[in-house]
Amino acid sequence: MASVPPLYLDPQIRDWVLFPITIVMILVGVLRHYVVVLLQSHPTKLPRAAIREQRALVRSNVLRATSANSLIPFSFYQAISQNLSKAFAEGTYLKDGPPKQGESPAPPNPLSDPAAMDGMMAGMRTQMVMMVPQMIVMGWINFFFEGFVVIKLPFPLTLGFKSMLQRGVQTADMDVRWVSSLSWYFLNFFGLNGLYRIILGGDEVGDAAQNLAASPFAVATPQVGQPQDFNKLLKAERDNLEFAEGLHKWIGDDVETRILKKYGRL
Repeated sequence: MASVPPLYLDPQIRDWVLFPITIVMILVGVLRHYVVVLLQSHPTKLPRAAIREQRALVRSNVLRATSANSLIPFSFYQAISQNLSKAFAEGTYLKDGPPKQGESPAPPNPLSDPAAMDGMMAGMRTQMVMMVPQMIVMGWINFFFEGFVVIKLPFPLTLGFKSMLQRGVQTADMDVRWVSSLSWYFLNFFGLNGLYRIILGGDEVGDAAQNLAASPFAVATPQVGQPQDFNKLLKAERDNLEFAEGLHKWIGDDVETRILKKYGRL
């Protein structure tokens, strides 16, 4: 079998194909980041009743998590726990108030929650900002630079990488280390995140996972976040509080004996 002659690239390909693709990808990523920052909406201020509902659940979680090594004597702990359990059973802390007698509370509707709708719209705007520039750049590369070989990697690779690195160049005998223009776009698409973090700081929003989810190569399916049903959460927390009472242990039990033993006085 005859040896494949070496392939040499014209320096103008480097200057007019490789560098423009790389520079455009970097500039598009930076511009995309600042557009996403400008489109981010301010968080919706929760009403006082909703904050009270959340804080009641957090208070119960803290009380239950510290039961095995509690700073509160058992009598006080039991009084607080039973008071919370009673309030949870009656629906005192619910945002919409206690449910009426014989009426089961309706499950929360995400479409009627302004905060959930704002979050859904913000996610759709972010996906559009991520998707549209990448589609335009890929179309620009396909139109102007289709079939170009732009760079040769300096390390050996197996033939399994040939289809990934030489998209748009159908040659069976070309060295696998050569990279086509379209493959160079994909390498930049997933490989520039470290450079973005250096340029933009640690809060760079366009990481590889978000790029893949919002890229033109994946189907964008924004989903509305299901709001929490605090009526069910608070009723389930009642059982957890009752179970935690049996695990209660006051940190001050036999504290005098432990201190005397620690200092050798007993």
